[in-house]
Order: sequence, then structure tokens, then C-alpha cells
Amino acid sequence: MVEYGGIPSIESVRCPSDPQNGRFRVLDYTAFKVKQIDRVAHVRLNRPDKANAMNEDVWREIVEIFAWADAEPSIRAVVLSANGQSFSSGIDLAIMAGLEASLGTDAARNARFLRRKIREFQNALNRIEQCSKPVLAAIHGCCYGSGVDLVAACDMRYCTENARFCIKEVDIGMAADVGTLQRLPYIIGDGLVRELAYTARVMSGEEARQSGLVNALFTDHESLVSAVMEIAHLIASKSPMAVQSTKEMLLYSRDHSVEEGLNHVATWNAAMLQSDDLKQAITAQMTQQTPEFDD
Repeated sequence: MVEYGGIPSIESVRCPSDPQNGRFRVLDYTAFKVKQIDRVAHVRLNRPDKANAMNEDVWREIVEIFAWADAEPSIRAVVLSANGQSFSSGIDLAIMAGLEASLGTDAARNARFLRRKIREFQNALNRIEQCSKPVLAAIHGCCYGSGVDLVAACDMRYCTENARFCIKEVDIGMAADVGTLQRLPYIIGDGLVRELAYTARVMSGEEARQSGLVNALFTDHESLVSAVMEIAHLIASKSPMAVQSTKEMLLYSRDHSVEEGLNHVATWNAAMLQSDDLKQAITAQMTQQTPEFDD
């Protein structure tokens, strides 16, 4: 039994009909290890021998995993990490070779095929951003190329001191096209994104912390995962209605004017303020007790 921030990690699958026992379970995937620990899903990239390069299995299973996490009522937060020496070296070059081999002689048909594949990859990472549950990325080692696209779609990021980030696409003759250039300016600012994207230089873990790309820095992988799991369990202890509403408002407000955001939250809370969670939270505050919210 491994300890993550005081929360026991159960290696064997336990998914009986009893919902309490069902809090601890392992789901089988090809490119990921997925474990539910109480109300937190721990999703780990599991291609360590390939530096967690993102192959077709990764892109397909991201959609499946985050659709499950979004729909599963007992999940309230997700931690995304990786096994091995690095978080992710980026897209598996076998995919790029396969795309090139699939091209024909007609430019229009090639363009239609490539656009459809790019949109498939984009939509996979959109599943992370659109997941109603907060997603926390725990990053160690290298996080290059589409690995940056992946963590940019998460709610928060944390990393080890040895973490390295690189928007690598310009070095292989293309512009990043799966979300980095669209999401990162909101996280670290336009000027720094341009510098990183134009030069493909490596950003250290310390610079990532200073720039706001990551919330905190940890000495090693074990302490990183332990701390991020603790944060996820803290989030999971809050009202799921309140947390998921907050994520909805933050995403909406990012892409709309202040007035549109205010109008949206007013309409939203006209319903949400009638939740039992609000009554429980107020009662708990008044009686100095810890509330227990329904899934």
C-alpha cells in the first residue's frame, strides 16, 4: 500500500455494488493507469519506456477517461500525472509519420484529412478543459510539445524542480496546433508565450513557477504527487455544486466580457442558490462542524 498525502492507494480493483467500497477502484486502459481514491481520480500516463509520448492510444483514451470523470458523480477532482522519468516528450512521432504516409496527391483532400485529424486532437484536450471537475496536473521531468498542450488544458499545474517545459513545434517545422497558443497567453502572458513559441527554448521548473505556469514547485516526484493529491482531496471535500459552478464561471468569463460573465453567473446562481449544499455549508459554519455534501 502506497501513501499519497495520507490517503491509502488500493492497487486491486474493488468495484462492488456498495458505493462506499466503490470509492476505491482501478480502471484498465492501454496508455494510462487510472485509480479512484475516495472522491479523487488519479490519472497517470503510463508509457514510461517511450517517455510518455502521446500515441493514438493516449489521444483516444483521454476522451474516454475524462468523459467518465465528468459523468461519474463520486468523482470531484482529477489529478493528472505520469509514470517514468518524464511527464511527456510530446506527440509520438509515429503519428506524424503515419499522417504523412496517408497523404495523397490532391492538396484539397489532404487538407481536409489533416484538418479533421487536428480537430480530433484538439477535441481530446478540450475534454479535459470541459470536464466539470477540476483537473490538477503534477508534472516532472520533461513536458514538451503536446505535453504542454495537455497541461495547459488543466485547471492548475504543479511541478518538480527538475521539470522542463518546451513549446517544441517550431523545431519540427510547424506551429503548435492543439491548444498551447490559445490557452497559454491567459496563463503566463502573451509576450512570454511568443518568446517560448518562437525560440523553442526550454523553460525550467523555477521559471515556470515565477511565470505562473505552475502554482508551486516540489523537490521530487513523490512529494509532488503527495502534495497535489492532498490539494485534490481538499477540493473534493467542498460542495461539488459550488466547485463545479466556479469552474463553469471561470471558463465562461475567460472567453466573454465582464458584463456577459456577470449576467451568466446571475442566471446560473438563480438556480444554484437553491441547492441543499448552501444550507449545509451555512449550518456547518454556524455550528463549527464539517459538512458532508452529497455527490
